[in-house]
Amino acid sequence: MRRFSQRSSLVTLSEINITPLLDLAFVLLIIFVITTPLLEQSLELKLPKGGRPDRPMNERDVHTVEISSRGYYVFDGKPMTVAQIEKALANDARVNPNLVLRIRADKTTPYDFVFQVQDMCVNHGIKISLRSEARESKR
Repeated sequence: MRRFSQRSSLVTLSEINITPLLDLAFVLLIIFVITTPLLEQSLELKLPKGGRPDRPMNERDVHTVEISSRGYYVFDGKPMTVAQIEKALANDARVNPNLVLRIRADKTTPYDFVFQVQDMCVNHGIKISLRSEARESKR
């Protein structure tokens, strides 16, 4: 009898139950599927019409701030306050004198929200570029 009990304990150790591992894998997959689109999402803006096409620029010299009509700011894809944007831009402006800030504001955004960012750029000597949608060509 003793042999039988030792043998059964060895048999049970050789079997691995993978059900908890599969449950964990599926939970992680669901979490990643739900959170990935939220990380990539930016503000949905309706830009004013007008302006000229972009000139070629070095992308390392360009940062983008988006301003919604309700005063939400997104700096390079991350929601931030004006103070946080100013701190990040001031650090980058010290390192890179060719820094340009692209301002994308919804056409219904109150000018006060845009002016706060413009004033901050003037105080730190940062060039700005106001973004718009290109006009339809009449040709």
